[in-house]
Amino acid sequence: MEKILSLTPRQIVAELDKYIIGQNDAKRNVAIALRNRIRRLMVKTDIQKDIVPNNILMIGSTGVGKTEIARRLAKVANAPFTKVEASKFTEVGYVGRDVESMVRDLVEQAVALVREQKNEEVKIKAAEAVEELILDILIPPVKSAGFTRNVPANVEDDSEPSSDAELNERTRDRFREKLREGELDDRKIEINVKASSPVGVGMIGNGMMDDASMSGLQDMISNMMPKKTKKRKVSISEARKILLEDEMAKLVDFDEVKEEAIKLAENNGIIFIDEVDKIASKSGKNGGGPDVSREGVQRDLLPIVEGSAVNTKYGVINTDHVLFIAAGAFHVSKPSDLIPELQGRFPIRVELQSLTQSDFSRILREPKNALTKQYQALFNAEEVSLEFNDEAIEEIARLAFLINQEVENIGARRLHTVMSQLLNDFLFDVPDTITANSKIMVTREMVQDRLSTLVQNRDLSQYIL
Repeated sequence: MEKILSLTPRQIVAELDKYIIGQNDAKRNVAIALRNRIRRLMVKTDIQKDIVPNNILMIGSTGVGKTEIARRLAKVANAPFTKVEASKFTEVGYVGRDVESMVRDLVEQAVALVREQKNEEVKIKAAEAVEELILDILIPPVKSAGFTRNVPANVEDDSEPSSDAELNERTRDRFREKLREGELDDRKIEINVKASSPVGVGMIGNGMMDDASMSGLQDMISNMMPKKTKKRKVSISEARKILLEDEMAKLVDFDEVKEEAIKLAENNGIIFIDEVDKIASKSGKNGGGPDVSREGVQRDLLPIVEGSAVNTKYGVINTDHVLFIAAGAFHVSKPSDLIPELQGRFPIRVELQSLTQSDFSRILREPKNALTKQYQALFNAEEVSLEFNDEAIEEIARLAFLINQEVENIGARRLHTVMSQLLNDFLFDVPDTITANSKIMVTREMVQDRLSTLVQNRDLSQYIL
C-alpha cells in the first residue's frame, strides 16, 4: 500500500510508457484519476466521502490502446479490475437486467487479490505444516502410552537410540533433510483430498433468481452437505502443492478476506465498460426497435455509475467511489447520442489518436512485451536465435500501416497478422528443418518477399470469409 501511495502522476505515466506507445493525453488523464483516488484516501476530514472519481470516456478506433491503458493502470495500482462489453447487455434475455454482474465480477477480483496477499503472509507457516504432514505419511510418528523424551532435531551423534521414539525422530530428521533438498520429489504417496461434489441447483431459479441469490444458494447447499474426501496417489512435489493450498486456507480467516475485499473494491476498483458506442441510439432516429433496448441498457447502467449499493455473495458494496472507464469507437454514433444523465457521469473525454507508421515502428521496438520480443522468446525456447535488423522493422511497420489504410483500420492488431504471415514458415520448420543453435536474420528483402501476397491481395480480402 505504501508503494501505491507514493505513486505520482509522472511515475504512473512512465510505467504505462513501458507497454503503450503514444496516447499521452489518455495516459495523463488516467494517471490524474488514479492519483486523485490516492489523494482522497489521504483526506482526513468528513469531505472525504463526498469526493467522487471523475469517470473517463475514451474515444478511439479499435487497436489504439484503450483497453490496454485501463488494464495496465489497474496493474500499476494493484487494484481489482474487470472488463465488460456494454453490447452484452443488449442480448436477448439480458436487456440490461443484469448490469450488476459487472460489480459482482469486480468483488470476485478483489477477493482473489486479498486472498493471494493473505496466502503469501502465511505461506512459510503453511509450508512447515505440509512438511510435517508428508513426514507423517512417510514415517508415521511412534505412539506411546507414557511420557517420551524430546530429542532435539540438531542432535548428531552415533550413539544407539535409547527408545523407539528417539529412533523415529532421527529417521524423520533424515527424511526432512531429503525432502528439503528435493531428493524425494518423484516418490509417490497417498493423500486425502476433497472430493468435488457437483450441486445442480440451476433449475431452482427458473430465470427469476439473480446471480447473487443463485450463487448464495449454491454455497449454502454445498456447505450443508458433508465434506467428502478421497484418496489420491501423487508424487511428493504434487502433494506439496495440493496440501499447501489446504493448509493456507485453514490459516487464513475468510471473513477478514471478505471485509478487506469489499473495502478494496469500493475504494480502488476499476470497471472498464467497452463498446459503449454500441448502446448509443443512432443520431436523428427516434423510432422504436433496438434503439429502445439500447436506451434501456443506458438507464440500467446509470444507477451503477452514479453510485448504488449492490448485493454480492460477499456482502453489500457501494459503487460511489469505483472508477468507471468507458470506451468506444463512435464511428456511427456520437458521445452526444448517449442519454444526458449518462454523459454527465463521464465528465472527462479523451480522444485517442490513430496509429501512424512511426508508432508501429516504435511498438515493434520499445514496449516490454513487444511482438518482436515475444517471437524471439518463442524461438529461444527451441534454442534458435531470431534477429530483426532496423530496415526489416521499418518495412513491417510500413506494410502494416499500408494495409490498415487500404483495407480496414484495426490499429496495432494488424501487426499480429503481418508478423504471423512473416514467421509462420519458420515456426513450422523449427526444430525439424531448422535445428537448435541456428540463427534467423529477418531482413527488409525477406519481409517484402514474404508479405508481397498479403499486400497484393488486399482488394480481394473483403470478399474472403
